[in-house]
Amino acid sequence: MRRTRLALPAALAGLLLFTACGTEHQGPTGGGGATATAGCGGGAEPSGPQDASEPPTAPEPPTASASPAEDGVTITGTGMTGGRDATTGRGVGPRPCAAYSLTSRETEPFTYTVTFEFLSEAGQALTGVEDTVPAVAPGATVRRTVTAGDLPPDSAGNARVKVMKVRSVPTAEAPSEGGACPSTGVRVYADEGDAAMGLRVVGLHLENCGTGTYRLQGYPRVELRDEDHERVEGVAVLRGGDAIAGGTGAEGPARELALKPGERAYAGLVWRNTVAGGAAVNAPYARVWAKPGAAPVTVIPELDLGTTGKLGVGPWKKEERG
Repeated sequence: MRRTRLALPAALAGLLLFTACGTEHQGPTGGGGATATAGCGGGAEPSGPQDASEPPTAPEPPTASASPAEDGVTITGTGMTGGRDATTGRGVGPRPCAAYSLTSRETEPFTYTVTFEFLSEAGQALTGVEDTVPAVAPGATVRRTVTAGDLPPDSAGNARVKVMKVRSVPTAEAPSEGGACPSTGVRVYADEGDAAMGLRVVGLHLENCGTGTYRLQGYPRVELRDEDHERVEGVAVLRGGDAIAGGTGAEGPARELALKPGERAYAGLVWRNTVAGGAAVNAPYARVWAKPGAAPVTVIPELDLGTTGKLGVGPWKKEERG
């Protein structure tokens, strides 16, 4: 099956032409970078502590009219930026960048993932950039900057940007693939999934990053949530991926697992996006309990269930490292 990132239909929120921009450093992400320095029209707030000996940099005024807000995200300015690649240290030529603001409308800290798309002047997609903004306080506004990766020389100067998608999860339930071990002693996250001929498979992964043995038996509990984080009703959550299709790796009996520190397990989510009569169901979020009594983690598998009304959940299996 072809590996792909599953996504819901894009919500377009603001399409701006580029003008001029300050100097920044390219971020290390593959499709571009997200930085937290002033520049690129509108400025941005730092993502980490600043050196108190350095005077703060005054934000530059926006270089383009602001876009309408999309789920609390507004593009405040666009431009071109250059500097040095954060990975290689080499100088990089001018690249399109966009400054944006994000305002939380939640009542507790939320972690946001914003997906941007840079386009040619004719509207052709050039590259996407995903920026994760952790632990935004209720009612707070955060300002950041994203920078496109390498673009064709004849398109970079005329590129445009739009907000494709905004996703958010409670920070207390945010998935963790790396970094410091959560207080629960386990990391839980979802992969990007596989898709072929309408069949979708997304893997749930669990890593024991604690100091003791972590025991699993059976299936993770999965609860579907819509774009407003409300529980999705009317979808049957079935045990075993073979309830939807065989050969996905999400079938077989449930077995007791005893994960030592550093060991991992996985379970598959399987569904079809077939659309027949009736309204299609899209559930971006899944709230996951690894076992009874475990703390919930909210992942973003982008469940486009069509009108099938079914989701198969496979048993936990030990993940062998290659």
